[in-house]
Amino acid sequence: MRFEIVLAPQAAQALRALPARHRAEVRDAMEVHLRHEPRKVSKSRIKRLRGLAKPQYRLRVGETRVFYDVRDETVEVLAIVAKRQAERWLQEEGTPQPDGGLGEGEG
Repeated sequence: MRFEIVLAPQAAQALRALPARHRAEVRDAMEVHLRHEPRKVSKSRIKRLRGLAKPQYRLRVGETRVFYDVRDETVEVLAIVAKRQAERWLQEEGTPQPDGGLGEGEG
C-alpha cells in the first residue's frame, strides 16, 4: 500500500529551513520509510513512541527527528526537529495517552 505523506505547516517550515543537503536526506528518508511501511518499527530508524497519543512515531535521520502519525492511508508529519530539541518538542507538543506519560529514552 502506498501512503500519502502530508506535512503540517510547522513541519513544512522546518524542512524548508534545513540546509539543502539535510533537506534532501530527510525527504529521501521520508520517501523510503514512510511511503510504504510507516508502521514498520526498526532498531535504528523508526520508533513507536510509548505513552503518547500524538505523535505516534519517530523517524531518525542522522541528527534530525521526524515525528509523525499514521491515519488510514495517510502519514501526517507533525514536526521535523534537531535531535537536541526532540525531547523538549515532545514535552511541549506531544499529547500524552490518558493512562501514562513519556516512556524512558523517547525522542
